[in-house]
Amino acid sequence: MIQDIRMDAYDYPLPEERIARYPLPQRDDSKLLVYTDATGRRPENRKFRDLADYIPENSTMVFNETKVVPARLLFRKDTGALIEVFCLEPVEPADYPMNFASRESCLWKALVGGRKRWKSGALSLYFAPDSPDAAVLSSLAMTASLEESGPGATCLVRFAWSGGCSFSEALMHAGRIPIPPYLKRDTESIDLERYQTWYAKQEGSVAAPTAGLHFTQRELDAIDARGVARLQLCLHVGAGTFLPVKGETIADHTMHSEPFSVTRDFLRQLRARADRPLTAVGTTSTRCLESLYYLGVHCIEKGAPGTVEQWEPYRDEGYDISFSSALDALLDHLEREGLDTLSTRTRIIIVPGFRFRAIDYLVTNFHQPKSTLLLLISAFIGDAWHEVYDFALGNGFRFLSYGDSSLLQKKLLYL
Repeated sequence: MIQDIRMDAYDYPLPEERIARYPLPQRDDSKLLVYTDATGRRPENRKFRDLADYIPENSTMVFNETKVVPARLLFRKDTGALIEVFCLEPVEPADYPMNFASRESCLWKALVGGRKRWKSGALSLYFAPDSPDAAVLSSLAMTASLEESGPGATCLVRFAWSGGCSFSEALMHAGRIPIPPYLKRDTESIDLERYQTWYAKQEGSVAAPTAGLHFTQRELDAIDARGVARLQLCLHVGAGTFLPVKGETIADHTMHSEPFSVTRDFLRQLRARADRPLTAVGTTSTRCLESLYYLGVHCIEKGAPGTVEQWEPYRDEGYDISFSSALDALLDHLEREGLDTLSTRTRIIIVPGFRFRAIDYLVTNFHQPKSTLLLLISAFIGDAWHEVYDFALGNGFRFLSYGDSSLLQKKLLYL
């Protein structure tokens, strides 16, 4: 059974020195490992700026245009103790744009560091007196108050501030970019620019869709020159993307839920090009695109889309609906409801045994051992992931968020 997949089969030695703790000076100076039909299904070492040469002409590429927000805030108790509040997801207003536009108060689901030291009461925003933004931060007079405790360190936290600025503007002055914990360093000024894709637009992520960090306008222009259609969706990446699989098998792992949205125009263009190769930029775009199939199935079977649950793709009776038919069903639903945007959530987990319905190629970085992302790579290219990762380790590739990239083509079984 799928749930019996053992995580020790997806382990590999990753030396600490191979983890890229900082980005390269130039985004597209990163290496690109190409594993496609064009390389005879063998790994080849290229530069990321060569990517367009390996993307099929007149095909489609999908990018995640989510934007990372400075979601880490420090507050101080009357005793002087510091409490970190890590914003995870908006609650009131629940809509991301509306929440970020709030002018006086908003409510967030958050992780609270030092939770045991904060029983009740409002905390004041902490900032260094010599901070270049000290005057602005002082005028904000921002406070944080506990409204409800959840499991572990998760809480509902209400923020209140003055000065007439939006919550988005307040975060830009007061917050810190939440870089991955495995970088084992504090956020630095370079992360403000480089832990963000070139094309980021919609605020909401607390982790970057890192496959996109390599792109510059040069790559986008080269892709356009090949007649490739570039489409954008938005999946806000949550902190759950860093959750390790703690059990011996995948069965006990609870996949995190993430919100995403696509426009009706996006679905129309995707449907019109459904017979052409599709390249997903990153695992977040992949999760969203593959979730669209099951949302379309919901429309066909139940009349409306719902949340895509973790194990839904592996139900015993299977599915015999085409991706095109699923997209048609979603478009029909949006038209009936008079909606321009489909906004929903997905908890989909992609592991060996998953049948890819949407994507043919994947641009992605190199992922942690025994992670759900490595399981996704194995699902996509099969046991060849061993060859790909061995090649990367043997040829000086840098790993994880600020590391190098790869272009992979779906295993032959699904071609």
